[in-house]
Amino acid sequence: MIGAMGIEIRELSVADREDLWRLRLESLVSEPRAFGESAEEHREMPLEKFAKRLDRSSEHSFVLGAFDGSRLVGMAGFYRNRNLKERHKGGIWGVFVQPAYRGKGLGRALVSGILDRVRQIPGLTQIQLCVAATQKAARTFYEKLGFREFGVEPRSLLVDGEYIDETHMILIVE
Repeated sequence: MIGAMGIEIRELSVADREDLWRLRLESLVSEPRAFGESAEEHREMPLEKFAKRLDRSSEHSFVLGAFDGSRLVGMAGFYRNRNLKERHKGGIWGVFVQPAYRGKGLGRALVSGILDRVRQIPGLTQIQLCVAATQKAARTFYEKLGFREFGVEPRSLLVDGEYIDETHMILIVE
């Protein structure tokens, strides 16, 4: 639980697939310049295919959710690279908190929850993520958690005729 707000942070399961699908769609519609996936692509993805993101057969890939009662209001995903030469790396994806819940520590609780868990994974030494140049608050947020920039990909995304640069960030966790 987060303070007096009564927000619960927990790992999502396949049973949460519809709630996650809806929140992911909301994030893509409300922040199209922040994510590589489009709302149109998401709408076309069958729910069962999307639910594979919640398959617990991989202990090193998971999604955390923030719940206000039974309502999913925030999310953050993690995956570990599968290739033998890249298994020391993982990535954070899809971090989103509904606007009414921002500024209350939910994003920090979600990402910190991921970091706490991945620090226990043997052989995992670094976490990467990308932040769109249009998301200055997100970049500052990640810097406060210890992430640092290691490069910028110019014109990484093309949204409504506008090119968006992405900042690549890394956190060493060994």
